[in-house]
Amino acid sequence: MREMTLRQVEVIRAVMMAGTIQGAAKLLNVSAPGISRLVKYTESSLGIRLFERKGGLFVPSAEAEAIFQMIHQVYRQMENLNGAVGALRKGEDVRLSFASAPSIAQFIAARAIRGVRQRFPDLFIDLNILKIEETTDYLLLDKGEFVIMSSAVDNPALTCEPLARGRLVAIVPDGHRLAAQRTISVHDLAAEDFVGVHPDDPYGAALAQPFRDAGINPRYTMRGRFAQTVVSLVRHGLGVAVIDEFSVAEVYMPGITRRPLTESAGITAWAVTRKGRHLSSFAEYAIDRFRRELAQAVARDDWDDPPA
Repeated sequence: MREMTLRQVEVIRAVMMAGTIQGAAKLLNVSAPGISRLVKYTESSLGIRLFERKGGLFVPSAEAEAIFQMIHQVYRQMENLNGAVGALRKGEDVRLSFASAPSIAQFIAARAIRGVRQRFPDLFIDLNILKIEETTDYLLLDKGEFVIMSSAVDNPALTCEPLARGRLVAIVPDGHRLAAQRTISVHDLAAEDFVGVHPDDPYGAALAQPFRDAGINPRYTMRGRFAQTVVSLVRHGLGVAVIDEFSVAEVYMPGITRRPLTESAGITAWAVTRKGRHLSSFAEYAIDRFRRELAQAVARDDWDDPPA
């Protein structure tokens, strides 16, 4: 006796449901002769009469009652399986946990998450904001699958993948004298009250690098821990700053004027993961969305135009 295939199960159930070969063919959107041949072949290979032919209808035979009950069970299980697959495709009852540096979380993360939710509308997303020194514990303790950082993390248990290289830009309060320039040099900024991040911090060190390259010590009048703090202080007229372009990657930034930095300087965004960990498809897709959004931010050329 041959084993039944899923196709045979599907056809037999369709005949059971419709009561006719023509009806089963319509249910399955196939030709009636093909259904008839497969029913005959199945009965022959099993050595069991599955249907009684009565008045043009196919009625389940008494001896095949147990088989039909099993077919119903198989179909319910297939429906459950398909439902589970469909839910998984949408992210239903699934959590994606990851973290981001504050500078990238402010604008880029929201755009990346928007893309993820469009692909997986029911996916629950747990976004954490971390300092670089918190990254190792977050990943090694399995609190999340990946971290997007503006600096690489030096730890043999972690893997750092570069996503995009962004520019450093100068920001000044609206109406500031330097806002009239098309580009701003670190030499211009050195004469102003300077707002920054401590250069001992990896992010602060990257922001201070163009000054070091020029042999200049910026005159810090204020320091903040995060990019958002620096931007807020500049917006309120408390100084000028150098910041990464990801932190000001919004079309409208009222209160501040952005200008390209005359000196060539940049910062790299990284995806940090635990070495050897297999990422979920949701995490892989999210990292790809970050890569795309970071690239789009780098490609933009619509910086605030200087006044005529």
